[in-house]
Amino acid sequence: MTITLPDTEQLEFTPEVAEATAGFYEKVRHLVPEFEWQLQAPLIYEINRLKKEQGAVILAHNYQVPQIFFGIADYTGDSLGLAREAMEVDSQTIVFCGVHFMAETAKILNPEKTVLIPDLEAGCSLSESITVEDVKLLKQSYPGVPVVTYVNTPAAIKAESDICCTSANARKVVESLGVDRVLFLPDEYLARNVQKETDVEVIAWKGRCIVHEQFTVEELRAYREQFPGLVILAHPECAPDVCDEADFVGSTTGMVSYVDRSDARRILLVTECSMSDNVQEAHPDKELVRPCTLCPHMKRITLEKTLSSLRNRQYEVDVPSDVRRRARRALERMLVIGRDD
Repeated sequence: MTITLPDTEQLEFTPEVAEATAGFYEKVRHLVPEFEWQLQAPLIYEINRLKKEQGAVILAHNYQVPQIFFGIADYTGDSLGLAREAMEVDSQTIVFCGVHFMAETAKILNPEKTVLIPDLEAGCSLSESITVEDVKLLKQSYPGVPVVTYVNTPAAIKAESDICCTSANARKVVESLGVDRVLFLPDEYLARNVQKETDVEVIAWKGRCIVHEQFTVEELRAYREQFPGLVILAHPECAPDVCDEADFVGSTTGMVSYVDRSDARRILLVTECSMSDNVQEAHPDKELVRPCTLCPHMKRITLEKTLSSLRNRQYEVDVPSDVRRRARRALERMLVIGRDD
């Protein structure tokens, strides 16, 4: 079978491609029909060939589809894990299979490296929920109150912040400041969930994740009725009542760790759907119940776009030097705070 790309020659499913990608297919066989794989395997083969030729590395978030997660990524993880990996890779070229703020973070931490993203329009509802002007007005309204900013924000917002956090270390970041109250931007639900765990007053903004805000308590209870013995793991970007209904609340990496050590046979991950596909591969003995709630921004990243980005060296991410300097300070303060899984 052959696939034709708009800006490349035809790619064929040859015996060489089949042999080189057979190991990847074993990981996704339960998700990808053979006829579909014959279209995707040539893309995976060519991406990996170009990646090696250019000395590039690919970082992929946990929400990427299995073909990207298993087929082409060198490093996978949550926002905090990928931020750390971005600082440690030796390659001069990083291709970020994630959304734009993540690629910006990699560039902030590696200003001398080339950071590419397969689609510049891969955004984030949280990232787009607040502006620099909003932050400045908040700082005027709450003078002297430190600003804790979730990493799901543009570099310009990070630059206005005292420290960043991820869902994995948000509480520790808040408490590390040694103050009575903080401004927490932009995720309302994450802020409210952190508030339940700390005596620090958490002043929240009104942003929400378009994926995680969809889940409801009624939906989770319906899953429990349908799947006896179900253990529910929720991301802290979900509403507080949804998190209260769950058996465990944590970052994507925290969820993975829970599944790894749990004896539960049926597990529901209350987060983006592709993550369940990726976790399932490592746990064939467990049933991952999949709420098919997809992030439209993450799904803008495809094999075709990743190949085009590598081939054409296109969609380079850059951050102005003054913004980068101030945002890096907030990120580096975060990175010294331990993960809380």
